[in-house]
Amino acid sequence: MSTAKRLTEVFEMAEEVPFDDSSKIVLFSDCHRGDNGWADDFAHNQSLFFFALEHYYAQGFTYIELGDGDELYENRRFEDIRQAHSHIFWLMRRFYIEGRLYLIYGNHDIERKDPKVVERTLYRYFDEQTQQYEPLFDGIEVHEGIILRHWETADRIFLVHGHQGSLYNDRLWWLARFYSRYFWRYLQFLGVRDLTRPAKNFKRRVVVERKIMHWVKANNQVLICGHTHRPRFPSRRAPPYFNTGSCVHPRCITGIEIENGEITLIKWWIRPRLGEDGVLFVTREVLVGPEKLSSFFPRGSP
Repeated sequence: MSTAKRLTEVFEMAEEVPFDDSSKIVLFSDCHRGDNGWADDFAHNQSLFFFALEHYYAQGFTYIELGDGDELYENRRFEDIRQAHSHIFWLMRRFYIEGRLYLIYGNHDIERKDPKVVERTLYRYFDEQTQQYEPLFDGIEVHEGIILRHWETADRIFLVHGHQGSLYNDRLWWLARFYSRYFWRYLQFLGVRDLTRPAKNFKRRVVVERKIMHWVKANNQVLICGHTHRPRFPSRRAPPYFNTGSCVHPRCITGIEIENGEITLIKWWIRPRLGEDGVLFVTREVLVGPEKLSSFFPRGSP
């Protein structure tokens, strides 16, 4: 099935989440949280991510994760990931308890399309200290797509990971997982580049983006996704396709904020303070925006 058909299929089945100009929403994608071992691409940015997420929690944001949050291709057991990054999941649970957490699955955590897998791995965990099961995201649903629908205007923003329609990452995901788990994980240690992933292959990434933009233009629909790891913020004349980027860049994490009816592409990174004291600090930097969301919505949208 083509990318266009798969995106349409997900769009038509997606749950709608209401929002308005007073809503605060932050979107990150492609964290690829691992077991904190040598193949864990998230490990070097975990402090950045935790600091940023603490900021958004304190400021009353809703956190929406657009897929590939956990690296379940290379890691067989989610429990190893949860233990390695327990502070991250502790904070995500605080969002969830307050109704401020939504999860979308991508190709690297596609097994979560099965509700039984979600119940077995995400509802609860075994606490070694208390020697009993404790709640994590009890009752959570992991979506393939979500539609943000504006309370007053009924304008819609389609949220999805972006792997839909790919033969290797969508239909043959089990083969991709086998390759990543038993071959790529070890080739990565030797410095071999994985040319099957859009994030590692410029030409493949461009092809993915063109297919998504074609659907966006054909359907006159605002879309935000991840998958390619390349941040994108369109001009007002371009198809309204946004991309959060990823949380595994070598020097930063990137994401998208929606606040006060505006949308902004941001990054969090560690930078030196001006002067000679050599102090490093975490800072948020605006890459593009803020721009009024209304400028990206088509006139007369449902």
